[in-house]
Amino acid sequence: MITKKRLLVLMKRLWALPTILLLSGCNITILNPKSTTGEEQAFLIRLSLMIMSVVIVTVFILLIRFVYKYRKSNLSEGYVPKDVLGNKKLETTWTLIPVMLLAVLAVPTIAITYYQSPVSDSAAKKEGVHVEVVGEQFQWTFIHENEKEEKDELVIPEGEPIIFHLYSKDVIHSFWIPELSGKVDVMPHEELIYEVEDPEIGSYDGKCAEYCGIQHANMRFDVEVVSKEDYKKYLDE
Repeated sequence: MITKKRLLVLMKRLWALPTILLLSGCNITILNPKSTTGEEQAFLIRLSLMIMSVVIVTVFILLIRFVYKYRKSNLSEGYVPKDVLGNKKLETTWTLIPVMLLAVLAVPTIAITYYQSPVSDSAAKKEGVHVEVVGEQFQWTFIHENEKEEKDELVIPEGEPIIFHLYSKDVIHSFWIPELSGKVDVMPHEELIYEVEDPEIGSYDGKCAEYCGIQHANMRFDVEVVSKEDYKKYLDE
C-alpha cells in the first residue's frame, strides 16, 4: 500500500529526474573559465541566471499566493466582487522593475559582446601570439607564426593575447574551447580574427560546435597552454 509519505518521496524523485537529464547534457566547463575571455563570458551567464532566478521566484510566490487567496469559496455563484480601480503605484512598479532588470543585463552584455566579437581585419596587426586556424572536414590545422604546422593539436603560451586567424576550406565550422572562449563560426573563404586573453596553463579540449558532416563528432582537437619558455622550445622543435 502506498502511503502519503511514500507518494511524496516518489514525486520528489520524479521531479529530480528531468533536472538530472538536463544537467547531464550541459558542458559545465564554461562555468570554470581558464582565461580572461572565458571569465567575462561566464560572468554574463551567471548574471543572467541570477536575474532570471529572481524573476522566476517572484512570479511563483505571487502565483501561489493568489491561487490560495482567491481559491474557491462558499460564496454563491452569482456573487459579484467589488470593482477595484487600477493602482498607479503598483502599475508603475511592475513596469519599471523589468526595465531596470533588462538594463542591468543589457549594459554588460552589449559591452562584452561588442568587445569580444570576431572581426575581419582590425586586430590583424595587434600585438600577441598569432595562430592561423584552418577548419576542414574533418580536422583542424594550426599554423604558428614561424610556419610550424600541427593537425588537431594546439599549443599556446600562458598570459599572452592569443589572436586566432580563422577560416574554413569547405563548410561552416565552429571553433570552440569551452574553458577558454566562446563559440566562433569559421566561414568558408573568409578570415575572421578572434582574440583569447590570458589563458592559464593546462590541458583543454577543443571541438567543432557546428554540425559539418557525417564525421562531425570526431572533429576535436587538444589544447595545451604552456609557459612562454616552453612555447619557444615548442616552436624551435
